[in-house]
Amino acid sequence: MTRATFRVRAPELQGRGWLNTSGRDLSLAELRGRIVLLDFWTFCCINCLHVIDELRPVEEEFGDELVVVGVHSPKFEHERDPEALKAAVERYDVPHAVLDDPELLTWQQYAARAWPTLAVIDPEGYLVASMSGEGHAEGLRRLIRELIEQHTAKGTLNTTGELPTKTAHDDTELRFPGKIALLPNGNFLVSDTAHHSIVELEPDGETVLRRVGDGTRGAKDGADPRFSEPQGVCVLPSDVATRTGYDVLIADTVNHKLRGLALETGTVTTVAGTGEVWRGAPGDPVDIPVDPLEARLSSPWDVVWYEPANAVIIAMAGTHQLWSYDPVARRLAVFAGTTVESLRDGPVEQAWFAQPSGLAADHDKLWIADSESSALRWIENSAEGFRVHTAVGKGLFDFGAMDGKADDALFQHPLGVAVLPNGSIAVCDTYNNAIRRYDPVADEVSTLATDVAEPSGAVVVDGTLVVVESAAHRVTRPVPPGEAQQITGTRHRTKRPPVELSPGEIQIKVVFEPPAGQKLDDRYGPSTRLEISANPPDVLRGGEGVTTDLERRIVLATENDEEEPSEEGDGVLQVSAHAASCDVDGPNPACHLSRQDWGIPIRIVPGAPSELVLMLRGETS
Repeated sequence: MTRATFRVRAPELQGRGWLNTSGRDLSLAELRGRIVLLDFWTFCCINCLHVIDELRPVEEEFGDELVVVGVHSPKFEHERDPEALKAAVERYDVPHAVLDDPELLTWQQYAARAWPTLAVIDPEGYLVASMSGEGHAEGLRRLIRELIEQHTAKGTLNTTGELPTKTAHDDTELRFPGKIALLPNGNFLVSDTAHHSIVELEPDGETVLRRVGDGTRGAKDGADPRFSEPQGVCVLPSDVATRTGYDVLIADTVNHKLRGLALETGTVTTVAGTGEVWRGAPGDPVDIPVDPLEARLSSPWDVVWYEPANAVIIAMAGTHQLWSYDPVARRLAVFAGTTVESLRDGPVEQAWFAQPSGLAADHDKLWIADSESSALRWIENSAEGFRVHTAVGKGLFDFGAMDGKADDALFQHPLGVAVLPNGSIAVCDTYNNAIRRYDPVADEVSTLATDVAEPSGAVVVDGTLVVVESAAHRVTRPVPPGEAQQITGTRHRTKRPPVELSPGEIQIKVVFEPPAGQKLDDRYGPSTRLEISANPPDVLRGGEGVTTDLERRIVLATENDEEEPSEEGDGVLQVSAHAASCDVDGPNPACHLSRQDWGIPIRIVPGAPSELVLMLRGETS
């Protein structure tokens, strides 16, 4: 957390409009007298979703003294759609007012550079602190208590006046369902995500036979269980189910748990996860306890049985990895990925993912919808072990709707995959509202259906693709008979103003000061770590890689190969930093980890600054 060292008046909030205020527009002037917490978020981002959940108890604790405003600052083109944002506010049960800022006006005014970013404004309207990343709840509590005490004494805390109320929403039988599985009896099992429950449907995909979970957010086991925004559902092989005592493994996403469901009784048992989210710096190894119930998970989003691993594979969206779980041996392990959020192929232990969200197994191959890189990936076992490959996708900031050869094709934040009878792969191209198809033989992408409202999961039944049409709150069969379409589509890059830097040598400096009462902790080795890379890689001509210093000299390309400079810049500088600190006082000082990922669009311009300074803000324990 970084506090302002001099008084800076908080800029007014600008955007297209307001949501979740029952039709009211807000301004900082009318919120004067209260503490205001701005949360710069985008609804695709798993870290942003974590922050929404960790702020819930903070909002409840401070009541009228604190007003939280979500400033929605979109990454993807689809997130600029006001109707899509309106749906996301309901889908994720956002409890506070949201400013729709598609042009990033307020984002720029507050110099935000990463999702999520938080900014604290005092009751007199001055910006007093800012921080990036997640895990700030305790630090925020301390700061808010200090501000309440200070401004109560000054007489500037004023909680009179009516605050906006949360907008009421319609209800439907299913509400933002997530994933789907086929049961042995021919029925469907669907995660009814916004209803915090699991639903069994008849083969028509409409008739509800039973509901597991009472619709209330919670983490209760037994015959009357509760979930919190569950996603993936995996029907276990019958012999595995017999030995474990449950038939279905459920990714209970916001509870950060795996839950087992016995179909005959409807009884639910937690099999992995403490309910606390795993946090660490990008690239940090994940230390998984022997007992899976003592492990910290991070937003498990999908689950599938993968025979070559003899285990369930978990799309661990929050750590940008795939984990495995052996239900018989009760063994939880990292299967692929390093926790670095990016796109890199190779051996599973060296590969990078970006919020993997959908899985499908096809004999030896495991297919992955890697949502934040808008990519279709696959894993296959070879003589050298399991290796990761990319079929379609360019990286974190390139997306669109393009058919044709896989090298040129583009998706936009896909959340689901399914294997079709002919061996091709159906992709739930979620933010394009489409079902796409990848043909591994021809190495081509085509479009099977359009106008499908945020498809998020799919399964094949008797040769027909059955899709969870999440934003339409239903299960459908959207693919018409006949040939696939070919769309020329569009190509996008994330719309953020690029930072201008000069060609050649650039000094990168990450500034970190331990919060009051803490010091850098080098008891177990270097206390800081800095990793730098670029997309595309040739933008960076030197200085890439990992060091333990927070300051480094890099070399940028000396010229732009394009004839005309791109509006979005020449590339993205990817910087990951962390610093370990510990409390100064006490017999058992608590450890803290401050960490941040930046993806900074840059434009190389002769005569531009040759230094980039970043603030490492954070305070976690």
